[in-house]
Amino acid sequence: MLQEINKNTAAFKESTFWEHVEEKGLPGKFSPFLYFSTKEWERFKADTPLTLSEDEVKRLRSLNDPVSLDEVQRIYLSLSRLLYSHVEAAQSLFAQRQSFLDINGNKTPFVIGIAGSVAVGKSTTARILKELLARWPSSPKVDLVTTDGFLYSNAELEKHGLMEKKGFPESYDVKQVLRFLSDIKAGQGQVKAPLYSHIHYDVMPDQYAIIDQPDILIFEGINVLQSTDLAKDGVAVPFVSDYFDFSIFIDAKKEYAEKWYLDRFMRLRDTAFRDPASFFHRYSNISDKEALAYAQSLWSNINLVNLRENILPTRPRANLVLRKGSNHLVNQVALRKL
Repeated sequence: MLQEINKNTAAFKESTFWEHVEEKGLPGKFSPFLYFSTKEWERFKADTPLTLSEDEVKRLRSLNDPVSLDEVQRIYLSLSRLLYSHVEAAQSLFAQRQSFLDINGNKTPFVIGIAGSVAVGKSTTARILKELLARWPSSPKVDLVTTDGFLYSNAELEKHGLMEKKGFPESYDVKQVLRFLSDIKAGQGQVKAPLYSHIHYDVMPDQYAIIDQPDILIFEGINVLQSTDLAKDGVAVPFVSDYFDFSIFIDAKKEYAEKWYLDRFMRLRDTAFRDPASFFHRYSNISDKEALAYAQSLWSNINLVNLRENILPTRPRANLVLRKGSNHLVNQVALRKL
């Protein structure tokens, strides 16, 4: 029996969530998730109004991401409605707890974490959700912060031999992340979030976004659902996800993510990499063959390793998984059971 469990566990880690459901059947019986086709999921939007235009969606989507207004209607309106119910419930519970404890305090923002591999569309999802949530009838204040600013500087990474592991959990200043989220959850005002430049491929010294008591904070990054080794004797070891009220994982087969990553890299050679200030400027002047070989090396030696070792293992911890097909559009939704 134990051997069978270990065998199934290994298979589960190696395959995708949905592939294992189809091939082994076990998660279908024991999984904490409910699974929906996009047609089933779209019905849950009910009368949620579409408040975005096609032009706005084009502005919000990332390079090489084909998300359209139709995708917003199929996937994101239902998700917006679901999040609205969660936010309302959290606010009600907060008010009840304040009354129960007979205390007054600052409101606690509702924090949404978004995780997933590079190139799967996390940034697009985060920006679209930010716009949809801010247009609810209650007009909540919604802020978006990415984990890029919490990376150690390139100089620090090079000092410790971590430049080749940029994006891995150890390349982030986790203490700074936890301080930031702790302050946010405590309802503090004027909380600083460090900024990152994708042109310079580095954090920006002494540059910050000021997050001032939002109603909702979206916190996006590849490893935001990452856990840490547990300490002994019950010593508190907080995870970043301990501060989340809801979490979303953007999922896709590894070969799809690789293709999207390579396509994006090659397109960037004709856009952002053309800027002489760009960290990757030198790759805009080499041949397509050389550039593709370099991009494939980055994927195989860094991004794929990080995906297998650190990102995919966090997928089952999410409240909701958006699974994308080869066309970069969501084709299945998994929602954690209550």
